[in-house]
Amino acid sequence: MSIRVLIADDHPVFRAGMVTVLDDLPGIEVVAQAADGAEAIAAATQHLPDVILMDLRMPGIGGLEATARIRVEHPEVAVVVLTMDSDDDSVFAALRAGARGYLLKEADVSDIERAIGSVARGEAVFGAGVAERVLSFFAGGGRSVQASPFPQLTPREHEVLDMIAQGLDNATIARRLVLSDKTVRNRVSDILAKVHARSRAEMVALARDAGLGT
Repeated sequence: MSIRVLIADDHPVFRAGMVTVLDDLPGIEVVAQAADGAEAIAAATQHLPDVILMDLRMPGIGGLEATARIRVEHPEVAVVVLTMDSDDDSVFAALRAGARGYLLKEADVSDIERAIGSVARGEAVFGAGVAERVLSFFAGGGRSVQASPFPQLTPREHEVLDMIAQGLDNATIARRLVLSDKTVRNRVSDILAKVHARSRAEMVALARDAGLGT
């Protein structure tokens, strides 16, 4: 049977190109496309692909949060990150989110084909440069990389979360950041969803455990 693939990327030209390339490969079938993380989550539920090729930087819900949510809701679906981001924080954030592969968009078609087949069989796959850093990280006992906490948050959301962890209320945060109360409320709601906290108290606990609020 063919390996069923979902492509999640906000660039329509790139998506179309990937569809053309993958449809020409034997044993691979593109079953759906998504332009952002929300669409990827919905498409994963509807189509239950074997493999998702996931970009990290997409509007709204990004690739990291989408990967984490899909892995919770559909652990049988394997995610391969296919992105331009080669920094250590992105790589290790993707691994923490549950990605089973990490490739850069400069990868050859043969590398992408091999990655799809490998993760569909339950293996993990990394591009050459990425693999070297992952191996170095574990060879050093896991101490060589200091990934930022909550990489799924925007810089502004991270700033708001740090203030919340300090014990500041919404009104104080709004004054300090020169924002409206409504904007801060919306930011807090977005942060709750992104860090998967059920209450403000749980969000504070998660933030403080990660070193924020000091």
